[in-house]
Amino acid sequence: MAGVRIYTTPACSYCRRAKQLLEDEGVGYSEIDVTSTEGALEEISALTTQRTFPQIVVGDRAIGGYTELAELAASGALAELLG
Repeated sequence: MAGVRIYTTPACSYCRRAKQLLEDEGVGYSEIDVTSTEGALEEISALTTQRTFPQIVVGDRAIGGYTELAELAASGALAELLG
């Protein structure tokens, strides 16, 4: 099963929604708060040029933010990515 990392900021409503969606789907994840985790912003910047949060990574693949996560979950593609 591919690991899920979610890069967040504390005041981000879409971050909360993405975490709730993952929890509702029964998907475990690691949360990385870019405001308090040293090197986290550089780490996610190496994977994507997006500057919005959340940024969600499945395995080594950046899938985007909340909207992309919700689309993947609705289509069943998230389960396929997770293996």
